[in-house]
Amino acid sequence: MYRILQQRVHTHLQNTLKTKYDLDLAQIPMEQPPRIELGEIALPIAFELAKRLKKAPRAIATELADEIRGIEGVRDVEIAGAGYLNIRFDRAAAMQQIARGEHAGIGGDGFRLVEHTSINPNKAAHVGHLRNAILGDTFQRLLRSDNFKRGYDVGVQNYIDNTGVQVADVVVGFLHMEGKSVADVKTLLSELRASGTRIDYYLWDLYARVSQWYTADEAQTAARKEMRLATLHLVEEGNNPTAELADILATAVLERHLETMQRLGIEYDFLPRESEILHLHFWDAARREMIERGVLYEVTEGKNKGCWVMRRPGSTVSAEEVDEDAKVIIRSNGTVTYVGKDIAYHLWKFGLLPGKDFGYKKFHEYPTHTCWISTMHGEEPHPTFGKASWIYNVIDSRQNDPQANVVEALRGMGYDSAADHYVHLNYAMVALTPRCAIDLGYEVSEEDRTRAYIEVSGRKGFGVKADDLIDRLIAAAKVEVDKRHPELTEDERLKIATQIAVGALRYFMLKFTRNTVIAFDLRDALSFEGETGPYVQYAIVRATNILRKASVEQDEVLTQIQTTSAAAHLEGEENNSIWEIWLMTSRLTTVLAQAIETAEPAHLARYAFQLAQAFNNFYHRHPVLTEEDPTRRQLLLATAAIARRELIQTLHLLGMEAPPVM
Repeated sequence: MYRILQQRVHTHLQNTLKTKYDLDLAQIPMEQPPRIELGEIALPIAFELAKRLKKAPRAIATELADEIRGIEGVRDVEIAGAGYLNIRFDRAAAMQQIARGEHAGIGGDGFRLVEHTSINPNKAAHVGHLRNAILGDTFQRLLRSDNFKRGYDVGVQNYIDNTGVQVADVVVGFLHMEGKSVADVKTLLSELRASGTRIDYYLWDLYARVSQWYTADEAQTAARKEMRLATLHLVEEGNNPTAELADILATAVLERHLETMQRLGIEYDFLPRESEILHLHFWDAARREMIERGVLYEVTEGKNKGCWVMRRPGSTVSAEEVDEDAKVIIRSNGTVTYVGKDIAYHLWKFGLLPGKDFGYKKFHEYPTHTCWISTMHGEEPHPTFGKASWIYNVIDSRQNDPQANVVEALRGMGYDSAADHYVHLNYAMVALTPRCAIDLGYEVSEEDRTRAYIEVSGRKGFGVKADDLIDRLIAAAKVEVDKRHPELTEDERLKIATQIAVGALRYFMLKFTRNTVIAFDLRDALSFEGETGPYVQYAIVRATNILRKASVEQDEVLTQIQTTSAAAHLEGEENNSIWEIWLMTSRLTTVLAQAIETAEPAHLARYAFQLAQAFNNFYHRHPVLTEEDPTRRQLLLATAAIARRELIQTLHLLGMEAPPVM
């Protein structure tokens, strides 16, 4: 509802400014006053117009106030200070709209492609990977069509680098460090499955060992690094025993990754693999076009002699000069860099590689849909994903430069629209608090105990496997659930503990803005106090308990409130705290639109906490069940119901569930 009135005021003012002053303003700034006593919308527009119209802001505000008073849903307009316009809503009319669930639409046409997770398939997922996956999954939920909003047509991709150096490393570990053949590894995989041992856990340890093995013997270091490079070339080339082993391992690990992510409610539509990008010659097609359009050129002198390069964004080097800072796309030995392959991949995403597409094969079945994987020769019929009108890539901040180069290549080829619709959702790393590292059983030095956080490293073997973290969170939550609700069955208590644990983890990863370094802490995440997932969930449980004890259903009480005089109890300063709850619930689509526009899910996480906090204050201030005035009691019950409804909807968008009890 709030956004409906915002849009109504915005449109009316645009028309008024055109008619009254012959001014066209695309955007009219709107604010929410710091205190509810000042109204629901504050307009500083008079200050912006003062110089143009050569009038005092307060005089302009006076001229505009009468125009705004006629807008449906507006009760009054007050001129404050030197020229602010404070708009007050008709609370009774607004309450009915909110109770009916009326809100401004979110969504539109076009296909939006969200890529996230993209873990190298050489070992188990760790805590750092979870931030990427949770950010991406939440963002696609903000975009996707559902029962709350029209949304957009969305495809979720998880890019699989199955021919990269980290996969080559575990192949080196088996073939050269352990002396195993392809047949030996196949036997090992069968034995691991039979014993219940996860291959991604086994490779976690192998990867750490082979990383150290490369430099363990100084006399062998050069030879071992050459071995690594030769293995990588064989993996990229395909159709040989080394590439076969890489494919077997990468596929087995990928299956485990999907299981891990599904525990958090994270699912995918398509798994494009680098092997197909190479073997289906996406790069060859992209290379030809980049050369034809002058984006890619060969260097004949300087440090990059023999390489094919492109200019970096913002380069000021003239065409006559040698650009020593140019981005190398093809090395002098003919191999293509990561950025080159990524340019080709993104041309495909936007449908800009005519005649090029992956083969598609069914890989994993979710309860509601199929997840496809790329192949050389696909199955029919199959969906198509290379048709995006918008692309959102969730990739950490260390990839800012490569991502910027992809956008620059698109612009250089004349694809400005694609470049404008290419969004890099970058994010900072996830570390552990020293306390959390100790809780998880790690040896922490005295020096590290004094740090704000400790960085994790899969290569060094210091890191928290994602499944281990989820297990620890569930176990800790279940101790509390067992204690508080012994009357429930074991399965019921486990389900509730899982809802709390997953909610705690997802909320912790979402409440920080993307470029804030996260120091994860088990105890902080699971706390029922402060800005946490369990705090928000507990507010819903409180609202549920109120309705249960009153023997009313949520929808029933919200329907009844629309036909009573209860809205009278929303007027007056003494009732502002109740009206604040209603107003805050009405702002969900406003916050949702902001989160999409800024590609920042933290806005929605913050909103969930603030609404839960406001409801908890209401809970302590207004004894709903003992209220003697029947009309006021009905309003208080409806307030609990509306807070519950919008909190549950917000949690759904954040990928969290509301437990029945806590």
